[in-house]
Amino acid sequence: MFTGIVEELGEVVALEHGGDSARLTVRGPLVVSDAVHGASIAVNGVCLTVVDVKDDAFTVDVMKETLDRSSLSALTSGSPVNLERPVRPSDRLGGHIVQGHVDGVGRIVSREPGERWEVVTIGLPADLVRYVVGKGSITVDGISLTVVEARADAFTVALIPTTLELTTLGRKEPGDAVNLEVDVIAKYVERLIGDRA
Repeated sequence: MFTGIVEELGEVVALEHGGDSARLTVRGPLVVSDAVHGASIAVNGVCLTVVDVKDDAFTVDVMKETLDRSSLSALTSGSPVNLERPVRPSDRLGGHIVQGHVDGVGRIVSREPGERWEVVTIGLPADLVRYVVGKGSITVDGISLTVVEARADAFTVALIPTTLELTTLGRKEPGDAVNLEVDVIAKYVERLIGDRA
C-alpha cells in the first residue's frame, strides 16, 4: 500500500519491450537505498516488483495487463517518473490509501497558471467518472490529490509549488497521458450497495 506522497523524481534508464511484457530500469537513489529483490516500488502510480538492484537503479518486469492499463508503455530512456516506496504500518498516512493498481489512463486537457500554483484539468475514461467527486481523493501518476471540481468527463486539481517542482505533473503538457487510480473505498461501497440491490 502507498500514500500518494512522491518520495523521489526518478529517471527511466531503459524500457525493453518483449512479446507480451517489458523490462523497465529506473534510476532512483532514494528508493533504491533499501530496495531488495521482491520489494514493491510505485512508478507513476503503478505498483511494481523489483527483480534487480544495481548501484542507484532498480529493474522491474511489467506484464501486458499493466502495459495495457497504464501509460508505462510510452516511457522512454530519460523520462522522469514519480517514485514511492510502500508505506510502513508505523508511518503517517500523508496522502490517502493508494494501492498502485491503475484504473485507467487520463489526459491533461489544460493548465491554468496562478500566482504560485496551477489548476490542471484532466480528462478521464467514462467508466471512472462515477468515482470522482469534488473534494474527494484521486491518484494521478502516483500523486495523491484532492479533486477541486468533478465534471461530466473530466476533473480539476490545484497543484501547489511543491507538487509542480517535485513531480512529473510540473512537466506534463495538454495531451499527455497520466495514470489514474480512483479511491478504492468508493469501489468497495459501490460493490456492497450493488450486491444488496
